[in-house]
Parts: sequence; structure tokens; C-alpha cells
Amino acid sequence: MLVKVYGSAVFGVEASKITVEVNIDKGVGYHLVGLPDNAIKESSYRIAAALKNNGYQLPGKKITINLAPADLRKEGSAYDLTLAIGILVASGQIKADEIDKYIIMGELSLDGGLQPIKGALSIAIKAREEGFKGFFLPIQNVKEAAIVDGLDVYGIENVTQVIDFFEGNATIEPTVINTREEFYKTLDFPEFDFSDVKGQESIKRCMEIAAAGGHNIILIGPPGSGKTMLAKRLPSILPPMTLKEALETTKIHSVAGKIKDAGLMSQRPFRSPHHTASSVSLVGGGSYPQPGEISLSHNGVLFLDELPEFKREVLEVMRQPLEDREVTISRAKFTITYPSSFMLVASMNPSPSGFFNDPGAPVSSSPMEMQRYLSKISGPLLDRIDIHVEVTPVPFEKLTETRKAESSFEIRKRVTRAREIQTKRFESLENVHYNAQMGTKLVREYCELEPVSLELLKNAMEKLNLSARAYDRILKVSRTIADLEASDKVESMHIAEAIQYRSLDREGWLG
Repeated sequence: MLVKVYGSAVFGVEASKITVEVNIDKGVGYHLVGLPDNAIKESSYRIAAALKNNGYQLPGKKITINLAPADLRKEGSAYDLTLAIGILVASGQIKADEIDKYIIMGELSLDGGLQPIKGALSIAIKAREEGFKGFFLPIQNVKEAAIVDGLDVYGIENVTQVIDFFEGNATIEPTVINTREEFYKTLDFPEFDFSDVKGQESIKRCMEIAAAGGHNIILIGPPGSGKTMLAKRLPSILPPMTLKEALETTKIHSVAGKIKDAGLMSQRPFRSPHHTASSVSLVGGGSYPQPGEISLSHNGVLFLDELPEFKREVLEVMRQPLEDREVTISRAKFTITYPSSFMLVASMNPSPSGFFNDPGAPVSSSPMEMQRYLSKISGPLLDRIDIHVEVTPVPFEKLTETRKAESSFEIRKRVTRAREIQTKRFESLENVHYNAQMGTKLVREYCELEPVSLELLKNAMEKLNLSARAYDRILKVSRTIADLEASDKVESMHIAEAIQYRSLDREGWLG
């Protein structure tokens, strides 16, 4: 008897329908075709044990299973439940007249219980597009899949629940989630707050500007000056995620298997990979491509602590994603694109010893050692970082202050107002939403300078030996500073402040 059951495969952040054809005929054997990986090939052992432990069995006949389309590589153990139900129906052990109206996915334990799967949200979206009535999946994934309306989503704990549902012996209520209500209910304030930071007023100002314009930023300072502490608090002043951004972010984390028993993500992600991270772990890829750290940071912050300690080739692969805001991974038979629109926050010591031009420092570095250390950051990568800021240690008097600093909530209000100005400015443009995304043409259009401001910028570039790459960056940052003050024009004081934030372009840093 031939039966067709439906599952799904995830490629990139999108899902594709997989038709599982199960045929049982005379003979003996278990044949699984359609480019399955080892995890799928091993499913026969899990299925046999799970069925036996729940009063069913693998038929002692010739079982042929095809995963169509047959030229598409399938991976993972999430097809266990699909195959098990298909075998039971094809062997006549259960009746399921409406089985073709449902997507069925889940990894089986030997006792028939179900383990969570990856990409539940993407699969649910595709199931609705394909016109399926419902989706059976492990209960651990039900909240993320139930975000999709117009589809009955059933969270199940054991294979017998699916069997009883199709045979009419039990009723399972679909999980229903009001997406908007759930999203706004969980839109809480982040854990870290700028009110905990003593002193560092100028650095907080830089972080506010970076957040307001979506600018990449690098913090340069000795150990213990607070670089990591400040970076961790940046998400707390970014504008709240929109529902669209939350769906995009949840989809990526779902594909990577990072969502456990949770629904829609409402907080902007903050990722901080170790400096020993490989190129693949950062940008994504592998034999079966998975999103990397920069895609997991989509709509959030990627923090690279001790930037020069990362391998140079690892840093270089970030150049294209920083520019295009997406990652394209090509293989012989397919190409996958992951979104990667994130804010890069990097930190570094000013020298190998961590102390620069400090006569009281316990360790000093020679000019050659400093040059070798700083040259680990290439010019093209630095070119994509708008703000360079020096972080100095906090004086004792500031550390012992009892007065609370300004909270992230207050800073976020100013940032959000500035972002609203930018959203209105770029509303007619599809791929530009904030100042950091402006190209040269838009910079010339929206950052037009008066003669006084132009002369100031010219003098600064000549006297401070600023590089040519600093020119557009200064204009973008000055536009953001003007937006924070709700100023239509970029004035000389905005240019003057933006010039301060190009430390690494000055002579004596990278030359």
C-alpha cells in the first residue's frame, strides 16, 4: 500500500515541502531513498523501538520510503515522526483519511516521546502558504510555530497522541497565540541599564549617537576601563523591535535551534563570540549551512571583544556582510542567503600591554609591537566602523558617587525620536532606514554643509591627518547628531563633535 505523508526541510531561513512516500509490499527490507543523511538513515532503529514500546510494530515486509524531491539533500532527525506515521498508515495498523492535510515533524525517543526540532517557525509559515490545515510538532516548539495564524498548530508529547487524533480516539486542541498581544506583553526592558555605569559621560554620549544612527563603533581603552560593560548595555538604548523585526529575528534563531519553549523574540539579540571563533561560526556555513553569529545578531548587536585577537581572515570575511547586510553562502547545488543587518560594537586595547602613553603603566610596548598589534585590523574593515572612541578608566571619585546616572529608558527615548526622523526621511527608499545605511549619493543629499562647516571639516582633515575614508563617516555621524537635536541642517558644532570620533584615523594610531 502506498501512502503520502508531508514534512518539511529548511534551507537558509526558508522551508520547503517534503513529500514522504511510503510503500509496503511483499518481501523483506527497509529502503530509504531521496538523499537522506545519516541521522535520517538511523531513524529505522528509533522508529522500531518507539512503535514497539507503544503497542505497534514495524511490518515484516519490504518497506520503501522516498523523500521527494529526491534531488534535494535532507538532514536531521526531525523526520522520525513523519516516517513512523507513514509506516503505520501504509501497513494498515491505523487509519488516517486526512493525513495529507497536515505537516508532521518531530524526533522520536525510544519510548515514543518527542524531542524539539529546528526551524519550526519557517515550517509553519510554509505550511500555511501551501494550504495545509495543520501542523503536528513537539510541544517544546509549539509557541514559536503558533505565531503563524490561519494554521492549526498541535504540540504533542508522544507519538500515540498523533495516532489517537487521526483515529478519532482523542481530541487535541490547537495552540492559539495572539501574536501582537504576546509581542507587546513580552516587550520588557533589557537586563543591563546605563544607570549602573559610573562616570563615562562622554562614552555614553557616543553610544547614544551610535544607537540613534545605527553606526558601528569601536571602543579603545586599557583593561578595566569599562568597554565590555558599556557594550552590554547598548541594546538597552536601541529602539524597541517592531513586530516585523521580531518575526525576522525569531525565524533565524528558530532555524539555528536557539529557541527552546519560547514564542516570539521581543528583545534585540546581543551576540559576543570568543576571539577563537572560526570564519564559519561567524558568517555561517558548513556541510549543512547554518546561520553564524552575524546572522544571529540580525536586528541587534554583535560585540567583538579584543578585536585584534581575532584571526585576520576571520575579520576579513565580515567586510561584505557589513556592507550588504546579508550573507550569501554558495554550494555546488544551492545558494543560501541569511540576513545580517546588525550593529558592530568592537573593543580593543590601545597596545599589546593594554596601556598607551601612560608613564605609570606597569608594562610598556615598543613602537614596533604597537604597529604590529594595530595592523591586525585592516583598513577596509576599519572603513566600515563609523565611530572610534577612547575609553579612559573611571576616577575613584566617580566610582564612589551615590547619585544614579541617567537611565537607559531616558536615553532610549531620545534615540527613538532620532530614528523616527530618519524613518520619515528615508520612507521612499526600500533598503535605507537609518543614517548608517546611507550611500555616497544620499550623504551628499542629506548632509549638505554650509561654508563655515565645510571649512571646519577641511581644517580638521588637514591638521589631524584624517584619512579620506573618514570624510563620509564624519558626515553620517554629524547627520545623526543633528537628528538627536531635531535639527534640519548639519551645523558646524555637529561636525566638530563628529570629528572627535575618528581616533584611529589620526596620525600615531594606524599611520
